[in-house]
Amino acid sequence: MKLAALTLAALSLAVLSQTRAASTPAASPASVIETNYIDSKVLEDNRVGLGLHRSLKVYLPPGYAKGKSHYPVIYMLHGLNWSNERMFAPESTIQRTFDRAIADGVIRPFIAVAPDYTTSGPGTFFANSSTAGRFEDFTLQEVIPFIDAHYRTLALPASRVIMGEHMGAYGALLYAFHHPEVFGAVYGLHPVGTGSGLVPMYSRPDWKKVYAAKNFADISGISGDPYTPVFVAMAQTFLPNPDRPPFYCDYLMEPVNGEPQLNVANLQLLKSRFTLERVVVDNLDKVRLLGGIKFDWGRYDPNQDHVYANQAFTRKLDELGIEHEAEEYRGLPWDKYWIDDGRVYTEVLPFFARRLAF
Repeated sequence: MKLAALTLAALSLAVLSQTRAASTPAASPASVIETNYIDSKVLEDNRVGLGLHRSLKVYLPPGYAKGKSHYPVIYMLHGLNWSNERMFAPESTIQRTFDRAIADGVIRPFIAVAPDYTTSGPGTFFANSSTAGRFEDFTLQEVIPFIDAHYRTLALPASRVIMGEHMGAYGALLYAFHHPEVFGAVYGLHPVGTGSGLVPMYSRPDWKKVYAAKNFADISGISGDPYTPVFVAMAQTFLPNPDRPPFYCDYLMEPVNGEPQLNVANLQLLKSRFTLERVVVDNLDKVRLLGGIKFDWGRYDPNQDHVYANQAFTRKLDELGIEHEAEEYRGLPWDKYWIDDGRVYTEVLPFFARRLAF
């Protein structure tokens, strides 16, 4: 009797286990990274030889291919000396971070899009330039319509947000401040260009090298100097001059008898067009329409201008009555983003989860 009872119990347990196994849903298909291309018409309007064949890296969440749901979209802007292709290189942890955040319930499934902002130099400064390309129009008029036409997006500002790293964070804040009818919220990871720094900006580049250069190769890697090509790219965007090759722009310091001399008018014009503190003042009504603004910065940035400027920027927003979140953290500008339990997982995605309409 005992043996029969045990056999019956074992049989019942086996049947129950099989029933449970059969009723357990199959795991969702893995996320996918797709690459698309746009042959830009907007960027044809340039004097600096921009490539017009632009890639788009698209993260599709687990289950996208077999479902019919529509998803919110996070746009991601890469920084200088980087690219969207490198963002999603095989060694990148971005896809893993997104997958884990969705699996852990940090945020519901979403689509992420990383456009291509590379140039022949260190990269774009994201604003429209009459000589260096209308990258803002490229984003608004070509990238977003392409994504909404080819993917199951929730094509509303409440379901569309933007983020970026370093110079990409500048671009994300710029686009959000200009276009709250397109982006509902923005997160900037260690933005630059928020305002003036501790050191006069015109003192950074090697201007004599700039005057003698024929292209970016002549000013890149000058004894490890990271500033000269960046300030030329900045001038291409904010001080364009179609009649001044090879870079088609004016400079913060102009040659006088062969020696660089500060051009105060150029400096003031560039700052009025470039710094986010000026952008906010010029777009107050728009900025107040945003559903969320957050940025952070690493305390130990080797260039303390960025730390100083971000500290001043959050105070400027307070003075203007702009609701926002701002945080200084212990670290560098780049070492805490995509690591396990890094700032994207613990700060960026929860911030967007609270603000996105799914």
